[in-house]
Amino acid sequence: MDVKLELIVLPVSDVDRAKAFYEAAGFRLDLDATVSAKWRAVHLTPPGSECSIIFGEGLTSTPPGAIQGLYLIVPDVEAARAEFAARGVDVSEVFHDAGGIFFHGHDNGGVVHDSEGQTREAGPHPDRASYGSYATFSDPDGNGWVIQEVTMRAPGR
Repeated sequence: MDVKLELIVLPVSDVDRAKAFYEAAGFRLDLDATVSAKWRAVHLTPPGSECSIIFGEGLTSTPPGAIQGLYLIVPDVEAARAEFAARGVDVSEVFHDAGGIFFHGHDNGGVVHDSEGQTREAGPHPDRASYGSYATFSDPDGNGWVIQEVTMRAPGR
């Protein structure tokens, strides 16, 4: 059986501001539908992704900015970081975790909070190991994104 993650609901405080942010970041607008004054859905998809995001009015009771650790997988983290920055996104410099392969901190408004045991070092992974290099950014509400470089998938992926 094939099971695919299709959609992630993001909590935002200002739908139009979030829509403008994600469109400027290069996400494709798939839908902006208003059914009533209390219900609106904005659906966007990152370039090349099969999974999308949705936010709006009346979609979730989760507080704005509560979602962290949304991963965008790219073949070249430095090129992706440069493109996001050129689009006006306040994105961190590229870094790697010398102590592991999974970035387990979060970016809250441009301030990164590392978890215990993480050894964050500037620049991409020294061997450019797949899954080892990152950059982070947050949307205007603080929902946190991680850009991760993956050049070779783990077996079975």
